[in-house]
Amino acid sequence: MNNKIIKTLLLVTSFSIAMGFLESAVVVYLREIYYPNGFCFPMKIISNTVAITEFLREIATIIMLLCIAIIAGRTKIEKFAFFIFSFAIWDIFYYLFLKLLIAWPVSFLDWDILFLIPFTWVGPVIAPIINSITMIILTLIIIYFVEKRKNVKINFAQWILLIIGSFIVIFAYTEEYMRFMMQYFSFTDLLTYSDSKKILEKAFQFVPQHFKWFVFSTGVAFHLVAICLFYLQKKKCKDLILQKQQFKTKTILLKKNNIKHNIY
Repeated sequence: MNNKIIKTLLLVTSFSIAMGFLESAVVVYLREIYYPNGFCFPMKIISNTVAITEFLREIATIIMLLCIAIIAGRTKIEKFAFFIFSFAIWDIFYYLFLKLLIAWPVSFLDWDILFLIPFTWVGPVIAPIINSITMIILTLIIIYFVEKRKNVKINFAQWILLIIGSFIVIFAYTEEYMRFMMQYFSFTDLLTYSDSKKILEKAFQFVPQHFKWFVFSTGVAFHLVAICLFYLQKKKCKDLILQKQQFKTKTILLKKNNIKHNIY
């Protein structure tokens, strides 16, 4: 990797770590107010205003991570790579700062509210960390091959694997919550927040019991297969380019030798 891309990676990493601290700081404040004795399910009832603010804060966070990726990346695939990289670093350092500030999580298997868009995601802390590690791996592979040759693309089959894997992972995070909530509301009600007060009241009664590890692992496996296929495909292309370059060099040398031989 050249100095420019290393510098960009360091800047994106620094930005994402700072974002992780901001995220953890907000959570520290909320837990001081709502969970002075430590976080646990069921969630404490919060006002409509705070709930909407939290929802909008998450949207704002995604926008900020998207912006840094758009600024840092030169091509579409680089912008995608820097987005998932910044998201991953942000997520990992969010938990690291929470551990340093309030000694939580106690265990990697502690349950957490992971996301609120478009529905509540819950799962053990280790699960999003696993997702973050796979995103970092994919980013580094993309950047490595982009530096070797500019025209790097994730093909259709690899995109399908990544997208299907993502939907499976999201299903693992949201299925138990959605099953609980759909006892009382329709999918449309939950999506549109038609009666936000009643929805929030029921949401604060939810207590996760069993994480779908098999489903989650299946989604992660889809991601890993896509990453492996991408790596092998690009490595093969890189080897072919090297062979062509070597063949071209040999051909030029042979022509030069023939010219010299003809002169003499």
